[in-house]
Amino acid sequence: MKNVLLTGLIAVSLLSGCVTVSPWQRGNLAKDEMSWSADPLESTLDGHVYFAKEGSFGGGSAAGGGCGCN
Repeated sequence: MKNVLLTGLIAVSLLSGCVTVSPWQRGNLAKDEMSWSADPLESTLDGHVYFAKEGSFGGGSAAGGGCGCN
């Protein structure tokens, strides 16, 4: 049992490693194919439907903290 647990912990620690992205590799991550939604029109329409059903608008991005400092 201990061997299985130890093997599982080692496997999880190896598979969850962090990597540093070099500046010349960041261009690959900024491509349209790497976005959450590949189709910007579909994403806009989904956002419109979501906010119409929720009765709210905004808050779909991480910018701004509500403190009025931006």
